[in-house]
Amino acid sequence: MAVTKITNLEFGKMVQAAADKLGKNAEFINSLNVFPVPDGDTGTNMTSSMASGAKYERNETSKKVGDLSAALAKGLLMGARGNSGVILSQIFRGFAKATEGMDVLSAADFVNAYANGAKTAYKAVMKPTEGTILTVVRESAQEGLNKIKETDDLIEIMHAIYEASEKALKKTPDLLPVLKEVGVVDSGGQGLVFVLQAFDEALSGRVDKSEDYKPDNAEIDEMVHAMDHQSVQGKLNPEDIKYTYCTQMLVRIGKGKQVTQKFDYDTFYNYLAELGDSLLVLNDDQVVRVHVHTEHPGKVLSWGQQFGDLQTIEIHNMVWQQEEIMENDEENSAEESPIEKAKAANEAKEDLKTAVIAVASGKGIAKLLKSLGVTHIITGGQTMNPSTQDILDAINNSGAKQAIVLPNNGNIFMTADQAADVADIPTKVVHSKTIAQAMSALLEYNPEASLTENQTSMESNLDAVASGAVTNAVRDTTIDGREIKKDDYMGIVDGKIVTTDLNLKEAAIKMVKAMLDEDSEIVTILYGADGDQSTAEEIKAAVEEVDDELDIQIYDGGQPVYPYLISVE
Repeated sequence: MAVTKITNLEFGKMVQAAADKLGKNAEFINSLNVFPVPDGDTGTNMTSSMASGAKYERNETSKKVGDLSAALAKGLLMGARGNSGVILSQIFRGFAKATEGMDVLSAADFVNAYANGAKTAYKAVMKPTEGTILTVVRESAQEGLNKIKETDDLIEIMHAIYEASEKALKKTPDLLPVLKEVGVVDSGGQGLVFVLQAFDEALSGRVDKSEDYKPDNAEIDEMVHAMDHQSVQGKLNPEDIKYTYCTQMLVRIGKGKQVTQKFDYDTFYNYLAELGDSLLVLNDDQVVRVHVHTEHPGKVLSWGQQFGDLQTIEIHNMVWQQEEIMENDEENSAEESPIEKAKAANEAKEDLKTAVIAVASGKGIAKLLKSLGVTHIITGGQTMNPSTQDILDAINNSGAKQAIVLPNNGNIFMTADQAADVADIPTKVVHSKTIAQAMSALLEYNPEASLTENQTSMESNLDAVASGAVTNAVRDTTIDGREIKKDDYMGIVDGKIVTTDLNLKEAAIKMVKAMLDEDSEIVTILYGADGDQSTAEEIKAAVEEVDDELDIQIYDGGQPVYPYLISVE
């Protein structure tokens, strides 16, 4: 049966299907990250963005599709994370503009709206790059414009748009050389393909209604944190924690060299239930995700390997974490009472002319940035890109008359720019890609200068520093002609892999040596959650052998993902 119009019912089903589809495929999209580093987050960002859009759409009481698409666009805008999330929000912003005031959408209305979304997305990107999500949206939109000349059946049209998106996605490696070298398609483009596939399935009624609902990754994380990691932990005695290790893993079912069992949910679940509590086991046909509190994380991982290889692993010592939480609470309470803190915060707000807001992860890094003039920290960065709403809230709630935002990550630029555009107070973004660049930019900050003057002077200092990061490879790949093996440690300087080594310390030393030149004066080493002071001192000693006149500073950054962040200026 042909479908010639989209009512509020069809539109709602399409949007929810897209949110569910992205959630179920977030980890796969993340795996398409060009660099084999443990911070691929395109899938997570697009999932969170679409989930926000779907929530706004569900909460809209109007039955006009034009109003529903406007709500979707608003939700995507406020929930947008990362460049992929922002571009997705722009696609549906253009869609909403073209459907404004419409009760229902005809086939032509839908096609024209989607085409307008493609145009809006291109305009939102300063330097559009082919071989990305932009190629996928443009070519699939063009197919819609072609198909509407043949039929007004939306099922046929949507299927043609979806198939065109798949073809465009397959071409992305031919348009972007780095994708071909690494052997992946564009991750953002893949995310959009999943959205269009969901639209196609929802319109044609091919969504499997019998399938149990599985929460997306963002919802799983919310459940985990809600159950086990709330701030009330500060009142919990570490000795009362029954199981020490919070263990999480993602298993690719049927993949790997140690597979000995065919996956059966009950068998898999029942064994893990004997090892601990707070157990969550969620799966589809390809992967199973596990969260459990246990005394035997090794047994959990070994069990998982019998069913497939381990894609991601996280193990946290909750007793240790709890001891740190209590120590911090004691230190904070000893410093000043909550009433004194609130009074001081209100007084500071009243006097604050300019809020300097930075995105950062790690207590040490936050403390360091505040010592350089940052007034507000948004927790985030790699793997935790803040949303437009997160940044907007920080700006509007700062109590300042104006604001400067330091994203400290290229994938947060578009989100920060969007927040600045809709903020209640004048706001400028200093486009820092790294913590090192932020530190360098802050040296040029002048509280008495205008916003524009500060933005200009701070951005002029971004290139005065070289930013290095050391982390491990999560898969085998070849990039920039360099062969990289899984678990190798990589030294990445300003977005380019410059060295690899099986040893973490040696990788860091090689990287720093590659960063030095005759003008180098200062080296700053920030060791993270997976680094340590003693190894940082050894790195320092090795660098001093190259140039003993260098001023080498070491700080406990506490950052995740990267054991060592090292800058040279």
